[in-house]
Amino acid sequence: MPTMSVINDMAENKSSRRAFLSGKSAADALGDALAGPPPPLPPPSSVVGVQPGSHLLSVSREAMACLFEVVFDATNRDATEAAVTALELVAALEGQLTIYRDTSEIADINRRAFDQPVAVESGLFALLQRAIKLSEETNGAFDITAGRLSKTWGFFRRQGQMPAETDVAEALATVGSQYLELDDATKTVRFQKTGLELNLGAIGKGYALDRAADLLIASGLSDFLIHGGNSSVLARGTRMKDEGGRMSNEVKIRDSAFSLQPSAFAWSIALRHPLKPDIRLAEFFLHDQALGTSGSGTQFFHHQGKRYGHIIDPRSGWPAEKVLSATVIAPNAEQADALSTAFYVAGLELAQNYCQQHPEISALVTTQSGPAGIELHPVNLSPDSWRRL
Repeated sequence: MPTMSVINDMAENKSSRRAFLSGKSAADALGDALAGPPPPLPPPSSVVGVQPGSHLLSVSREAMACLFEVVFDATNRDATEAAVTALELVAALEGQLTIYRDTSEIADINRRAFDQPVAVESGLFALLQRAIKLSEETNGAFDITAGRLSKTWGFFRRQGQMPAETDVAEALATVGSQYLELDDATKTVRFQKTGLELNLGAIGKGYALDRAADLLIASGLSDFLIHGGNSSVLARGTRMKDEGGRMSNEVKIRDSAFSLQPSAFAWSIALRHPLKPDIRLAEFFLHDQALGTSGSGTQFFHHQGKRYGHIIDPRSGWPAEKVLSATVIAPNAEQADALSTAFYVAGLELAQNYCQQHPEISALVTTQSGPAGIELHPVNLSPDSWRRL
């Protein structure tokens, strides 16, 4: 399987690889986190890579249709098992949150919640509560009830297609977090509207990163970076130095919107250009922060000469098109993921208003400028937290 690699400044040799553990550690780590037995784990596929002469170690595995990776100081060998366990937790959470498996808890809720209250695991119940609050705060630009809209546009199976307007209107009528009835006393959820479908695609990955990070911290690892695919990054602590006091070597994330660069103490994340993915657009410096980015650069289709992206505006039922990309820096990955989607959907005005009311949140919104140009709009970003490349 492909893996993230740790590389030396002087050479790019292949990293050593070996599979880890039997999967038991993830089930143990879940413990009381999931109600009843934990979801079945996929076959163990964690991979560790270390480059001779490097001072960073990476552990990676596939989950949620992307590659997750933990990066930490290579001298901390005891952290390897914790990193593998954290990534197995991500895989287990996928089994709970995904809409692509009939056995998932979300799929069960979608099947039964209109007919009766459905008991929900406590962590997922709290996530649904926070998602409803985020929907309210963003005036519906972020909404986890838009599952039918994604199916209507064909993006559920990554086969985008132009739907009939009547089909869009029918799906849109089922959308709205106000139709979710959550009973805090019984930890149950019920749908107040038929046809409503939950889809946690815009928040689930960030939630999984936060849970994995909590596990890593509980195991004693305080300085690390964990990311999922090309949209979500969570940094805790600082980058480590080598024995001579120099910063650790560069880490390259292949096939990702981000790359890591050496920078004093902070984890440095480079964001790619939304129209020219081979070009790095900006660099962010993270310390105990998360970064999420949203755009339609990977999933889209063309119809009658117009491009339609996979991020649907849950208020209109049509693909969002106000901005090219939205990147959010927040205290945790769950917020960063959800808000980057909301800002991509609603545009610069929502980003500015939201960040003004929530000073812990910052953003970088890119918009089209002319036929092929772009314009960057930093929102609540301090000069020492980022730079344009």
